[in-house]
Formats: sequence, C-alpha cells, structure tokens
Amino acid sequence: ALTLALVTGLRTLAALVQLRHARATRQGWKSQRRSLRQDRLPKISLLVPLFDERDIAARLIRRLSKLDYPRDRLEVCLILEWGDLRTETALRVADLPHWMRIVHVPHGTLRTKPRAMNYALDFTNGDYVGIYDAEDAPAPDQLRKVVEGFERAPPDVACLQGVLDFYNPAQTWLTRCFTIDYAIWFRLVLPGLVRLGLPIPLGGTTVFFRRSALEALGRWDAHNVTEDADLGVRLARRGYRCDFVQSVTEEEATHTVRAWIRQRSRWIKGYAMTWAVHMRDPLSLLGELGPLRFLAIQILFLGTLSQFLLAPLLWSFWLILFGLPHPVSDILPWSSIVLLAVLFFAAEVATIAVAALAVATPKHSWLIKWVPLMHVYFPLAAIASWKGFGEMISRPFFWDKTKHGHMPEPKPAPTQ
Repeated sequence: ALTLALVTGLRTLAALVQLRHARATRQGWKSQRRSLRQDRLPKISLLVPLFDERDIAARLIRRLSKLDYPRDRLEVCLILEWGDLRTETALRVADLPHWMRIVHVPHGTLRTKPRAMNYALDFTNGDYVGIYDAEDAPAPDQLRKVVEGFERAPPDVACLQGVLDFYNPAQTWLTRCFTIDYAIWFRLVLPGLVRLGLPIPLGGTTVFFRRSALEALGRWDAHNVTEDADLGVRLARRGYRCDFVQSVTEEEATHTVRAWIRQRSRWIKGYAMTWAVHMRDPLSLLGELGPLRFLAIQILFLGTLSQFLLAPLLWSFWLILFGLPHPVSDILPWSSIVLLAVLFFAAEVATIAVAALAVATPKHSWLIKWVPLMHVYFPLAAIASWKGFGEMISRPFFWDKTKHGHMPEPKPAPTQ
C-alpha cells in the first residue's frame, strides 16, 4: 500500500508538472525551431543494433535516409551480431548509402544490445552519439532539433531523450493500450521528472549523448538488459542531467499478449538488475544523489517492481468490498480496511486521469474511449514480472528478442 501511494503520487505529480508547463508555454508537445549554420553542424554517429531483422532491414534504410542532416556530418553504424547472415544479406541487397556501414560484433558469451554498442562505438567519431532501433521511424528533422537542444543546454546536460510513439495503434486493443502507456510515460511522466530535477530511466532508442560524457561513464553495462535505465542512473550519479527534445520517433508496438509479456519481462528484469547493482552500496548512492533523488530512485525502481510483483496481493483486497472472506479482515480493524479501499480507489482514479490527459492531443484524442481498458492492460505486467524475476535467477543476461516487421510501411513520421 505504501509503494502504491508513492509510485502513483510521483507519477501523478510529474504528469501534472509537465502538463502545467506545456499549457503555460502554449506549446503542447512542440518546441520552437532555431536554425544553425550548415558549417557549424557537429558530426553525429548513430548506432543501430540489429539481430535477425531481415524483414525490416530495407524499411530501416529508407527511414534513416529521410533524416534531414548533411551526409558529410552523419554516420550510421548498422551493428550485426556474429553469424547473423540473414540480416546482412537483406542490408546488402538494399544497397547501403555511403554514410551507412555495417559493423560486425565478434562472437562472445554475451549477445546483448549494450555489448554490441560498446563494440561499435570504437568505429565512430561523432561529437554526439544517438541510438535507434530496427523498427524506428524518426522525424526527418530530429537530428537538427537534437543539435539545437545541445547547443542551448548547459554542459551538464549530457543526454537528450526523444518522444517515442507507435505507428500501429489501431492494430489491436493491445496496441491501443500500449500507445496510451507510451503517451503517459514519454509525454507526461518522464518530462515531468526532468522538470522536478529527478533522475530518469532513459528509453532504449531516440536517445542522444555527448560523446565525452558517454566515454567518461565507461559506456554501457554490457550485462544489463535495460542498459538505458541503468545509464540514466549512472548519469545522475556523476552529476550529469538529462533533458527532452520535442521530436517524435514512431515504432512498431507489439500486437500480441505473448510478445508484449516477453518484451515487458525483459524491461522488468533490467529494472531489477539496475536497482540491485546501484544498491550494492546504498550510502554511496545516497551521497552522490542526495536524499530526494535517492528516494526517487527507490520509488521508480523498487516501488515499481514491488507493485508488479505483489499486484495480486493488492487485488485480493477487493474481495472484502464484495463481502467475500479475506484473511486480513480478521486482523485489521474496519477503519483500516476502509482506508485501504480509499487508497486503491484514489490510485485507480489518478492513473486513469493521467492516461486521459496523456491522450488529450489531436493525434491521440481518438484513444480516450480506450482508456478504461487500461484496467485490463496493466495487470499483464504482473505476469511479465514473474517471468522477469524467474529469469533473474535462471538466465539473467538472456535478451528476449522482440520480433518486428508485422506492419506495412508507416506514414511519414511527424516533424513536430
């Protein structure tokens, strides 16, 4: 009950802070554009880890080719795992432009995205380093906005996170709910946490770094299956800040429950791994972050994990409201049971209200009628958490691959 109150409270506060800022500036989710001289544009290196992506390789090249950035200031590394001949063949057939090249990761005991990026980074020399996934469709002007964002930002802003969205929300009920989930996270909660001065778990794609800061941190943790969340914490521990660039990258949402659970279980396993690694020395973490940001890490990671894992325990309390027997009714006084019921109800109201606010944009307004289905969507994370925690014991470094390429070529990504 305590972690439910803390997690819901922090997410709601962050959402309201971001919503207030957006309305005060009358920008919605847009940002003002400022042109930079062509001869002053820095070099950008894009890392695109691929594994068994034969069905989507050609689309990826077409999407990245739409990026509006001078080709002599841009390099794209398509990172292939050792032995992935199918993806390599598909890329060769697609006729790579001169500013894209393939980097082969040698065979090893690990086969993870962060290991591949650590290896490929040695073959790049950009001032800024960006990450895309195989299914990404970034806005054409995204790189220019990233450069403008870094130019405006103080030196301690080492990372810019872009907004992630989906291009197939209408495919199934699950993709609709997944789109609402992403809207909550990337349009309200994460930007709100940034405005509150708190650390954020980064997204695994459309995230850009100052190369100097990335090297100072020792790059990515090759063993962590959510290397993005871990890097967000490590940036904060070293005194760096993250900010948001208001540019959208569209992705392909997983459209089946089985695929969603597999993907989410990896994220949850990575959250558990990240929390465990950084809490090996709690006093050091507290000293580097300070009390408020230390508490935020506990809520974002441990609180979220406990909510997923122990969700069935909380759900069982609804039995009392329906007059059914429950062991706790013989222990707690009725006033405490009523207080718990009020807490559960308030948390549900807050969650649904934030979801409704997240889709209150012209692009997503049609999803408002699907918000009540989030009551069915969120419990799936409990199933995913049991799978994730089981893998923490049996195979902690296993990367449960998400299959892409189920949807046809999307419409052009938005440019705002």
